[in-house]
Amino acid sequence: MARILINDGIHPSGKEKLIQAGHTVDDVKIPQDELMNRLNEYDAICVRSATKVREELIKACPNLKVIGRGGVGLDNIDVKYAREKGLSVVNTPAASSRSVAELAFAHLLSVARYLYKSNRNMPTDGDSEFSTLKKSFAKGFELEGKKIGIIGFGRIGQETAKIAYGLGMEVLPVDPILSSATINLNIAGQSIQVEQKIYSFEDMLQNADVITLHIPFTGKAVLGEREFTLMKKGAILINASRGGTVDEKAMLAALDSGTLAAAGLDVFENEPTPRKEIIEHPNISLTPHIGASTGEAQEKIGLELADQLIDLLSSSS
Repeated sequence: MARILINDGIHPSGKEKLIQAGHTVDDVKIPQDELMNRLNEYDAICVRSATKVREELIKACPNLKVIGRGGVGLDNIDVKYAREKGLSVVNTPAASSRSVAELAFAHLLSVARYLYKSNRNMPTDGDSEFSTLKKSFAKGFELEGKKIGIIGFGRIGQETAKIAYGLGMEVLPVDPILSSATINLNIAGQSIQVEQKIYSFEDMLQNADVITLHIPFTGKAVLGEREFTLMKKGAILINASRGGTVDEKAMLAALDSGTLAAAGLDVFENEPTPRKEIIEHPNISLTPHIGASTGEAQEKIGLELADQLIDLLSSSS
């Protein structure tokens, strides 16, 4: 059977499934600078975002058959080169969809009711400035009836739409591939289908009260200076996709000018060292790239990745 290196961790359920299938699993992390000399001992490697599997590493490891990525993005893997060399490259795009969508709404609800500010100020000033803080944070807004623009209407975008429907929001999705979409909702044991229209990018920018991104980074920001000028004044931006999808300098300028009322960010251009102007900004709700970091998502990722590896390694043996 195969030897598999789990270099960035996997849920115990996924590891156990691989072992039960007869594979040897090593999950002691090999540092990036040592992989070149050691990866050829394995038939497969599983990574998250920390380990990079670039062309020179693939070239040095002819025994490697499969590269698995626990998560959505594949930007840390030279996918095209790997596949040209006959390797299988797989990821788990569906497993974390709900967790990411819920985090996007956690940021949105936090911004809508000033929770991110209140949680900073109440511990220090709540006992002495209670009435002042109450007045400061008393201008929140309800999400019902608001329009949410969703950039990228794949699995995560559609999970985001499901939550938005439940809150009574109007959904304005943008997607370069889709012209419409059918969303299946399960509510109290009943299945309901919603036929969702896809909007043009400019229509969405001009009409959305909230804009959230659920797309990969393709080398260029999707929201830059021009796009911010098209937005409704006082819009909210949520980004739980990838750093670089938003031009951070343009976003900061939009926040300072009032074009954006606030932002909720889980991802940053310079991870793991976000720029200080962002992490210190008074109108940004912040998390350290934890979109898929729930117990449920991690178990789904581990099991889905294990299933794919078992299928691929059995067919290549």
